[in-house]
Amino acid sequence: MMKKLFTFMMLLLLCSSAYAAKVVIAVDAGHGGKDSGAIGKNKLYEKTVTLSIAKKLTTLLNSDPKFKGVLTRTSDNFISVSKRSEIARNSKANLLISIHADAAPNRSATGASVWVLSTKRADTELGRWIEQEEKQSQLLGGAGDALSDGHDAHLSQAVLDLQFSYSQRVGYELATQVLKAMNGTIKLHKNKPEHASLGVLRSPDIPSILIEVGFISNVGEEKLIGSSAHQDKIAKAIYLGIKNYVKQNPKFGERH
Repeated sequence: MMKKLFTFMMLLLLCSSAYAAKVVIAVDAGHGGKDSGAIGKNKLYEKTVTLSIAKKLTTLLNSDPKFKGVLTRTSDNFISVSKRSEIARNSKANLLISIHADAAPNRSATGASVWVLSTKRADTELGRWIEQEEKQSQLLGGAGDALSDGHDAHLSQAVLDLQFSYSQRVGYELATQVLKAMNGTIKLHKNKPEHASLGVLRSPDIPSILIEVGFISNVGEEKLIGSSAHQDKIAKAIYLGIKNYVKQNPKFGERH
């Protein structure tokens, strides 16, 4: 078992070298196509807001030589939750940033928030990955093939558990940096990362966060997040949060 674990770690390090030059960020515009998401009183669609901000964020990332931004969708089309993660994985993404706009029965609710994967959801997803050997191989690449040789369920569980723990930690630290960058520029609903059982956060190999940019159900905030100038502020704050996290973790891009 120790020999296989060593083999896995070596393969992981070898695979990382090809992507060390840039940190690849998958930017996910929530909803799309037949899935409009939340709709404001003045008919602003969440899917429209998220795509606009996602494009602005991707432009900022691609203007920085340290980053490469990749959109999970580039137009008003429907993409399943699992497909979003797949696109990020195929793009060799180091991080996944999912953009959304909140809604609540309480029309006075306002402010942005950042969500990370809950431990309960991580445990559920861990079980699913362990049960599906094909997915394990997809997740771990060449290392997955090495682990599947003389399949050891306990070793697979240990490796995937490490992946989830690492992704959760990175997600929380990144979320904290994004909130810090937003504070003072974007009104916050909560100033600390919140935990959720959200499907788009479920990839054990890609640290992920979900950003609710504001409440589309609030008339004032609907107008605000629908404006290009405010969307620019949101995109810049998210970009700065990502940049600050990577600056504090200079070897992050080498850990893919």
